[in-house]
Amino acid sequence: MTGSPLHALAAQAGQTLQGRNARLATAESCTGGWIAKVITDVPGSSGWFDRGFVSYSNAAKIDLLGVRESTLARHGAVSAETVAEMAVGALQRSLATVAVAVSGIAGPDGGTPDKPVGTVYLAWASADGSPPRIERRHFSGDRDAVRRQTVAVALQGILDVFSRPS
Repeated sequence: MTGSPLHALAAQAGQTLQGRNARLATAESCTGGWIAKVITDVPGSSGWFDRGFVSYSNAAKIDLLGVRESTLARHGAVSAETVAEMAVGALQRSLATVAVAVSGIAGPDGGTPDKPVGTVYLAWASADGSPPRIERRHFSGDRDAVRRQTVAVALQGILDVFSRPS
């Protein structure tokens, strides 16, 4: 893991978070804790990583993160609305000042015409009260490739949170 592009991104995110005296929480569905794993591979991550929520099922999204049943019923687990609630819920249920949330269809099954395999929604929320930043992505490749790309974009997004104008 050390020396990989994901490790480098995680280390850079950690340096940025630590430099801003910020703490991170993750809320993961399709990545199943992979973002938190990459983060905790970085020595010293306990100084800037608070916790991770693996909320793979809809019940976990509701119970752990406070995602509303009505949001899931109306928009589905793989939606902008759901990841926004996941990110905000992670902030509210942690000591973090920044949270990232991901939910997607990694495949090989589960896709629909509106949300084909490779569709992933990501959200980044900050305790500063600004609305979560949300992205819809479509990644190619097999299940592992979709998940790996999701982790990379999630980590890059953490860096981008601090480069946004306030």
